[in-house]
Amino acid sequence: MAKRFDTVYQFKVTLQGIRPPIWRRIQVPGNYSFWDLHVAIQDAMGWRDCHLHAFRTANPSHGEENLIGIPDEDRFVGDPEYIPGWKVAIDKYFAKPGDSASYEYDFGDGWEHEIVLDKIMPREPKAKYPHCVAGKHACPPEDCGGPWGYENMLKILADPRHEEHDETLTWVGGSHDPRLFDPEKVRFDDPRKRWKKAFAEP
Repeated sequence: MAKRFDTVYQFKVTLQGIRPPIWRRIQVPGNYSFWDLHVAIQDAMGWRDCHLHAFRTANPSHGEENLIGIPDEDRFVGDPEYIPGWKVAIDKYFAKPGDSASYEYDFGDGWEHEIVLDKIMPREPKAKYPHCVAGKHACPPEDCGGPWGYENMLKILADPRHEEHDETLTWVGGSHDPRLFDPEKVRFDDPRKRWKKAFAEP
């Protein structure tokens, strides 16, 4: 059996609640943790990783749902308990094609993603991972209010006569074409550097 660092996991990540679907197909090293996968999803989708996140998936040992993300050391009794993503390997939960999980980003806007394992394959020599192999449609802007807010934003941008058109156009940086996405332009950050930037003491 191949070792984890000799394998590649291919996932399809689909943003929920928006039509036409916004999705990405990414390949990541088999020895990735859930934190590493989180960073890859952020980069592939086009998010800026400036909000909390959580994976929800069934524990393979007992079937109960686990929450994997960033623990809250100040949580109150009864609040959800999160397993640190950097301490959990993805291969413990994704064992075969079809295995899935949900991934929520920004608990305020509530961006829900479905993650499905397409396949596990050998790592190609000299290939660089993670890698985005396909996808459709642009990522919504941060802090636009979730699926409903994004839909409303697109309606405003499509109507130059709308009273909020100019203000919204300025807010999105001058343009936003929901159809645009090029997998070749995706650049992935080093998850270890991202972790150190977020959590290492100065």
